Amino acid sequence: MKSIRYTSSPLLASKTPMWRSKFVVAALALAFIGLTARAAYVQVFDNAFFQRQGDRRVLRTLELPASRGRIFDRNGLLLASSVVAPSIWAIPDEVKADDAELRKLAKLLGLPLADLKHKLGEEDKSFVWLKRLVDQPVAQQIADMKIPGIHQRKEYKRKYPEGEAAAHVVGFTDVENKGIEGAERSFDKLLAGREGSRRVIKDRLGHAVEEVGEEVPPVDGQDIQLSIDSKIQFFAYQKLRDAVIANKAKTGSVVVLDTATGEVLALANYPSYVPDDRKNLSGPQLRNIAVTDTFEPGSVMKPITVATALELGRVTPQTVIQTGPGSYQLDKFTVRDTHNYGALTVEGVIQKSSNIGALKIAQRLSAKEMWDVYTSLGYGRKPDLTFPGAATGRLRPWKSWKPIEQSTMAYGYGLSASLFQMAHSYTAFAHDGVVIPATLLRSPDGQPVQGVKIFSEKTARSVRKMLQMAAGPGGTGQRAQTVGYSVGGKSGTARKQQGKGYAAGKYRAWFAGMAPIEQPRVIVAVMVDEPSAGTFYGGAVAAPVFSEVVQQTLRVMGVAPDMAVKPEIVTEQVQESF
Repeated sequence: MKSIRYTSSPLLASKTPMWRSKFVVAALALAFIGLTARAAYVQVFDNAFFQRQGDRRVLRTLELPASRGRIFDRNGLLLASSVVAPSIWAIPDEVKADDAELRKLAKLLGLPLADLKHKLGEEDKSFVWLKRLVDQPVAQQIADMKIPGIHQRKEYKRKYPEGEAAAHVVGFTDVENKGIEGAERSFDKLLAGREGSRRVIKDRLGHAVEEVGEEVPPVDGQDIQLSIDSKIQFFAYQKLRDAVIANKAKTGSVVVLDTATGEVLALANYPSYVPDDRKNLSGPQLRNIAVTDTFEPGSVMKPITVATALELGRVTPQTVIQTGPGSYQLDKFTVRDTHNYGALTVEGVIQKSSNIGALKIAQRLSAKEMWDVYTSLGYGRKPDLTFPGAATGRLRPWKSWKPIEQSTMAYGYGLSASLFQMAHSYTAFAHDGVVIPATLLRSPDGQPVQGVKIFSEKTARSVRKMLQMAAGPGGTGQRAQTVGYSVGGKSGTARKQQGKGYAAGKYRAWFAGMAPIEQPRVIVAVMVDEPSAGTFYGGAVAAPVFSEVVQQTLRVMGVAPDMAVKPEIVTEQVQESF
C-alpha cells in the first residue's frame, strides 16, 4: 500500500502562527469566564428576579373560598343560604375538543357555540372564564366529558327560599358573593367571612403536583337572624300586591313594626323581583321604596301637630277650632277642606282630617317648637336602620320657615319623608310618648328598649284616642277596622309633586296606624302610589290593606283580641282632606 505523506500538503506543511493558537485559547478561556460570571450573577448576586420569573411559571396561589353566612328570620326560617356552584374555566392553548364536544359543552353552559369559541380564542391563552356558578349536575356532566384544558373551581352561590316576598329585605349578592342589596349588603362584613389560600407547584398541564408552605384555611361567614317574621312578610306582600293590582297603581309599600321592641316585622314592596333570577329587571323592582323614596306625608302629620300643641298646653282635646266655611285664606293661598265642618274640637280635627283645623292649631306654635318635635321623631334625619339607601327626607331649618310654610307643614306639605320614617315616628304614640329605635336584627328576648321621651303618657293616650276616632264611625279611615282588635290610625292622600308644582290627577294614598289601641303591639303603614281605578283616597285604597295586615300580624304574634263584637261594616265612601 502506497504510503501517503501528509506533510507534502502545502497547507499542512505551512507553519501556524503562534498568535492564532493563543487567540483561540484566550477566547475559550474568556467564554468560560463569562459563563461562570453569568452563572454566579444569576444564581448568587441577582437571583430574585429570576426566582420570581420561575415562580410565575410554576407556582400558583389557589384561593379557598369561604362559605357565606346564612340569613334567618326571627323564628329560624331560612331566608338566604349558600350552595356549592362550581365555575368553569379554561386554558385555551390546551383545549382539545372536536366540534361535537364543543357543541355539547356550549349547550351545557347555556352559551351560543359562537360565544364559546370566541372565549376560547381570546388573546389570553392561559386563563378564561367560561361560566360562573353553574349547578352541580351541570358541572358533573362537564367533568365527565374530560376535555383537556377545561377546569372547574369550587365556588358558592346564594339561594333565597322566600323569593320575591322578602327580596327587598334580604337583597342579593353579585357573582363574587359580595352583598349588593338589602341585608346582604348591610351585614356583608359579618356574612362574608375570609377566604383561605394555599401555594402549589403546577405542571405544564395545570395540575397541582406539590404544595408549598402552609395552607391558610378559610373562615366561614357568620349567620345572622333578622327581625323579620316570614309569615307576616309573606302575607303583607300578598295583600299589598293585590291592592296595587286592583287599584291599577304604580307601586306600593308596607312597613310593620313591633311597638315593644322596635323590630321590623315586615317590609314589603310591589313590584318585586326573584333574587335568584334578576334578568330584565327595572328600577322600581329593585328599589326598596319603603326606605329609599320620600314624599310629602300629608295628613299623617296632623296627629304630630296636635300632639305638640297638647304637650305644650296650647290646646286640649276639647278645644274648639272654627274650620268654617271650609276654606281659609293664607296670604295668596287658599287652604280648603273637602267639606265645611264648621266648629270642631281638636279631636274632631283629627277625626275629620281638617286641614284648616291643623293649620290653626299650628298657628299657636312657634316654628322652632314644631321643628324640635319633627326632628326628635326622625324627620329630616337619616334613619338609624342599617339599610342601604335609607333616605333622609327633607325638613328645612326652622329659621327659614315662612308663616305659610309652617301652616302647610301642620298638615304634611312642605316637608318629605319615607314611609318607614312615618311608621317609625308613630312609635311615640304607641310607646306612651317614647320614640324607640328601629332594628332589622332580632332583639334579645327580655332586653328593655331605650328610647327618647317626646310626649307625656297623657298626650300619647289622647292622640291614640283621636286616631281611634279617625278609624271609626265618622272618621276618614273607617275601612281600617278589623275583626277582634281595636285600631287607630290616620289616612292620607297627597298630590304628587312634579317640577315646582303638583301633577294633575296623580296621588299617593296611605294609612298609618296601630293596634290594639289601648296597648299597641304593632304599627302598620301602607302606601299605594298613583291608584287609578276610580278612587285614590288613603281611607279607601290603603286602609283595607292595613286592616288585613294588622289582623294577621296580631294573630301570628299571639295577641289576644280586645274586642268582643264584630265592628260595624262600613259601605259608604268617605272622603278626606288632602
